[in-house]
Amino acid sequence: MTMKIYNRIFIIVAALAAMFACQSEQPVEFAVDSTEIAIGPDGGVRTVKVSAAQKWVATTAAPWITISPANGVGSVDCKVMIDSALIGAREAVVRISSVDGEFRKDFNVKQDGYAYELTLDNSEVEIPSYEDLDKRFFQVKVKSNFDFNVEVPEAITWIEMEKADYSFDERVARPRFVTLKFSYDINFKEEGRKTEIKFHPVNSNLQIANNQTLSVSQNPAETIEIGVKGDSLAVIAIGRTLGMLSSWDTSERLENWPGITVWKTKDERNGRVRSAQFTMFKTTEPIPFQVRYLTEAEELYFYGNSNTFLLGDLDCGSHICELTQLRKLTIGAYGISDLHPDIVNLKNLEYLNLESNNFQTVPELINPDSFPKLTALILNACKRYSITDLFNDTRTNVGGFVDEPGFPVRLLMWDQLDTLRLSANYLQGNLPSDEEIAEIIAQYKGKVDYWRTTDRNVADSVAVDNRFFDENDIPKVLPETDFMAINLNRLYGKLPDWLLYHPKLDQWYPDILVWSQEGRAKDGNMAGFSNAPTNMNYYYDIFVNKKYNPKNFTEE
Repeated sequence: MTMKIYNRIFIIVAALAAMFACQSEQPVEFAVDSTEIAIGPDGGVRTVKVSAAQKWVATTAAPWITISPANGVGSVDCKVMIDSALIGAREAVVRISSVDGEFRKDFNVKQDGYAYELTLDNSEVEIPSYEDLDKRFFQVKVKSNFDFNVEVPEAITWIEMEKADYSFDERVARPRFVTLKFSYDINFKEEGRKTEIKFHPVNSNLQIANNQTLSVSQNPAETIEIGVKGDSLAVIAIGRTLGMLSSWDTSERLENWPGITVWKTKDERNGRVRSAQFTMFKTTEPIPFQVRYLTEAEELYFYGNSNTFLLGDLDCGSHICELTQLRKLTIGAYGISDLHPDIVNLKNLEYLNLESNNFQTVPELINPDSFPKLTALILNACKRYSITDLFNDTRTNVGGFVDEPGFPVRLLMWDQLDTLRLSANYLQGNLPSDEEIAEIIAQYKGKVDYWRTTDRNVADSVAVDNRFFDENDIPKVLPETDFMAINLNRLYGKLPDWLLYHPKLDQWYPDILVWSQEGRAKDGNMAGFSNAPTNMNYYYDIFVNKKYNPKNFTEE
């Protein structure tokens, strides 16, 4: 009896255990393991576990949330993908519900918005003192979500930001990258320099969380010591800075470099650069600063800039003006439209060639007082375009002394000049008459000198009984000039006696280099002199001894 009772009890316990065991193995009816997802403005992916005994589907009204998979059955890990923020903080609900609608679970997605900020990929930039022109820039990546202005300190002229095309929609707070490009000048000083560039929101009402400043430092100039080695370094640096098409073989001695001559003396000048030629280059800048180290050079020659006629306002620069020992200087076809004020320091210049540049007028600094030793002045073809009819042409900035108010009379006061060349420009109007030039001479020199038969340049050429100059007051203009050229300008009117009877006129090839004018002036007058001689016989009637020079004699 007792045994039967034990058996019954065992069966009951077993049954209960089996029942409870079956119940524990049953799946959860419907569950989601998250009630909220919090995420930053960059967005990302989060995982939510869905447990269900039936089919379910995930839905949300927020287009910036994607769920994968969006439906299923049983237990599934769902990926919740959240886009980056657009307009600040936002919130949405994701619903997991059974297909039959009997069960549902909601969880929230909260996303922080972007703060208005500006950051730099590199807030400190170090630049060299020198680079080739096409490499003389640096770039900075800016990450921002608002429109901004770039502030380079007003006093800083050695850095300039190139125009950049960028804009931001303040309704879209997501930052993006823009690249800014800054160009910089060569640092020719022996100390480095530094500045800070700031960024300001266009909309001053924006609350900026972070706004970085760009620090820019430039290294000091390369040290060049005065001497033979310094000269070679300077020549190379000048050619490099100008962008010369050719370069020198530095394995050769300096004296063997093309276009370079050196002193051969027994003093400290031995081996130093005596003359240097720089040709066929491309630059938009003045003569490089390294020229200042050529302290023993007598002659420097710069010619052939491929940008000649494209340049705007450009002068020769200050550094060439430090070489007060120079005797000959050529800055031709360079593209300059003015001279640096310090050019007057070159008091020892004897020869100055500025042909084929872009001068609108003859620079005021070109006068006898500025260059007391000058004997040759070359100013040919200083024009950007070839224009025959100035009267009917509307172009501006054409060069060629087109803005010169008449003939540059001060050049005629240069008594020591032996060469004056002004050909192929746009000089216009009348040459000064004898009366006008006499008055100008009196103002400039205090008195007027007239040609006389006894003058050195006259006496050997006139007949003994010829008193032409004694009987006529012909102002003494350019008395030492062996060669003058004013042809192919827009000069007109009457030729004055000071020109027609100049003792050295026959050396000027006047029929080609004086009488010959072309085109029409701005005032509508046709170029050409009303009394231009057809031959030189009138002249040889005075300068009898010149008549018998076969080269000069002209048959009627």
